[in-house]
Amino acid sequence: MFYKPEDGHGLPHNPFNAIVTPRPIGWISTRDADGINNLAPYSFFNATAYVPPQVMFTSTTGKADQGDTKDSVSNIRETGVFCVNIVEYAMRDAMNASSATLPKEVDEFAHAGVEVAECETINCPRVARAPASLECKLSQLIQLEGEGNYMVLGEVKGIHMRDDCIVNGRFDVTTYQPLSRLGYRDYLRVTELFELVRPDD
Repeated sequence: MFYKPEDGHGLPHNPFNAIVTPRPIGWISTRDADGINNLAPYSFFNATAYVPPQVMFTSTTGKADQGDTKDSVSNIRETGVFCVNIVEYAMRDAMNASSATLPKEVDEFAHAGVEVAECETINCPRVARAPASLECKLSQLIQLEGEGNYMVLGEVKGIHMRDDCIVNGRFDVTTYQPLSRLGYRDYLRVTELFELVRPDD
């Protein structure tokens, strides 16, 4: 099968998200200028550089009370900061609850029953029990092709790691089983690893 996206795929559901998988989930926490906390998951998310450490996520739709974007991007425009929280399998239901489309004045931490902690280097909330959280300062906000598509790039200014996730000096993902997004309504959890040694190592 071959199709051009502009012509449509002819399938019951868009296969694009199922092709580009698995995708890590950035559980993005922000705070607006009035002090209202926000928490939302984004699966167009990844790390982009080591030194300095940098990350990105993309928001792909808007909502009625924010115009051309969602609460996360609107808050980052106002404050210039955000936090990326890593999602563990045990918090899958809370993550899903925080994805609901809610009025901008609603705190998703409270809605989803997620404990809040304060960041150290930025004025922003974070998920208290997340396996890891990355405190970020906005470096670029890029409007992409298509309505409501915004890419947020940030420099990591502080990193939290939960103590029980550090085993023999390594951040061990099997201790918490990170959640990844697949296509359609499907998700994946990491339960086992294997190692490959690069030829030049």
